[in-house]
Amino acid sequence: MLAKRIIPCLDVKDGRTVKGTCFVNLREAGDPVELGKSYSEQGADELVYLDITASHEGRRTFTKLVSHIAAEISIPFTVGGGVSGVEDVARLLDAGADKVSVNSAALRDPSIIDSIAGRFGSQVCVVAIDARCEKNGEWQCYANGGRIPVARDLFLWAAEAANRGAGEILFTSMNHDGSRKGFANDALARLADSLPIPVIASGGAGCMQDFADAFSIGHADAALAAGVFHFGEIALPELKIFLQKQGIPTRISPTFHE
Repeated sequence: MLAKRIIPCLDVKDGRTVKGTCFVNLREAGDPVELGKSYSEQGADELVYLDITASHEGRRTFTKLVSHIAAEISIPFTVGGGVSGVEDVARLLDAGADKVSVNSAALRDPSIIDSIAGRFGSQVCVVAIDARCEKNGEWQCYANGGRIPVARDLFLWAAEAANRGAGEILFTSMNHDGSRKGFANDALARLADSLPIPVIASGGAGCMQDFADAFSIGHADAALAAGVFHFGEIALPELKIFLQKQGIPTRISPTFHE
């Protein structure tokens, strides 16, 4: 079995890391470069940086900040927010990003996935999906940082994204985001079992067992979280040891000793 990945996520607004609950009520969590450097040193497998208001405000993602991040960390990182075409992807890759995440732009024009995968390779293209389980039990996708509902079903859209060349699906449950009550494991398992590409779980981490459940019940390939890491509630090295003791393979930093 491949090692499961632990991915801290840094939502960035006005140059600072922020964290909210269910996509609202943001509070500051620190400097994105320093936080990223710390997570890299602690043994995070990857990082995700999201410019959370870029699409809503109609501007491009923070290229200069990406350059600063690339100079300070030694692990792969993904950048998203405000990406609307292959030129944006090229700019972010040139600045040092390893992967680029698309969300709202792909919902508006799915062919962007084909274009990114065709020019840069599927490994570069992460399709992020923000979805909410509505009262009728259906999972509906949302654009512009969870602000605008779109007429797309989570599972059908994820399958289309994979068919178009996405390398990974980053699924965030808006119902679970910031709740600290665990990931949307039923939806995760349905995605992971039906897709030919890796699925990253996002939204709901509150304790170390939540990560274990995302892997064992949700069948996720990676688990992403923000607040529990930013505010010191879960330490990355201890989390990986915990997962290994439950039979879930993880990469342990050689500098960490139990």
